[in-house]
Amino acid sequence: MKVRQGAGTSYIRYPLVSGDRSGGCAAGWRKERLLGRNVSGAGHPGVRVPNGFAVTAQACRKFLKGAGLEAMITDILKDVEVRNLGDLQRQGGRIRRAMLSADLPSAVEQTILDAYARLSEGAPEPIDVAVRSSATAEDLPDASFAGQQETYLNVQGASALIESCKRCVASLFADRAIAYRIEKGFNHRKIALSIGVQRMVRSDLASAGVMFSIDTETGFQHVVLINASYGLGENVVQGAVNPDEFYVFKPTLKDGHRPILHKRMGVRSSS
Repeated sequence: MKVRQGAGTSYIRYPLVSGDRSGGCAAGWRKERLLGRNVSGAGHPGVRVPNGFAVTAQACRKFLKGAGLEAMITDILKDVEVRNLGDLQRQGGRIRRAMLSADLPSAVEQTILDAYARLSEGAPEPIDVAVRSSATAEDLPDASFAGQQETYLNVQGASALIESCKRCVASLFADRAIAYRIEKGFNHRKIALSIGVQRMVRSDLASAGVMFSIDTETGFQHVVLINASYGLGENVVQGAVNPDEFYVFKPTLKDGHRPILHKRMGVRSSS
């Protein structure tokens, strides 16, 4: 099944553009739709965002059902003791190992590979991509699942992509995620995720990090706060580095004047 520009199946949305109105949250790819707005220029005109595609939550459910994993997961988790750390780790590990040893349905796998080939067109070799989880329930009024599922960076090649997709789905049953759902009263079988596959940028040639559209401490709306460091932005997100910090004043940036109000250099390692 070839995936063409602007095309999609029940398993794939390609490319990440905002024109699809079929219900991103229900399909489990809300995060990818927001990225798609930036890819298409609708979100922030002038910001160059790498293209990609979304593997839908329906593909995730197809995998669990087709591999016979749903019944096994229900059986394992019905008696798990979340306050018994050893039991939680054993049962969660059983589920994740079973998922990683199972094969994706052939239709799902081929559609993912077709989309990846389309994304790699024009490159001398298969491109590096980020493979990101996007759960169907991440930010709710009474619960937040954000950060519980995995992200894989610099993934290259068909086999590595398929393995990373399976690992994203398996991360739905990380020990922390299992315990949180049980404590909050969520049905494990009603939670799924989509997977965002997006072309990597060459952060090794410059820097990457996190940008906030307002001042996070005061709420002042006329500045942008940027935390950045050399290499992958994941290092900043995880707190592995002490990043540089910049306050950028929006009005002067818009008018073409020097916009940096304040900057602070991060700590540099001597090693």
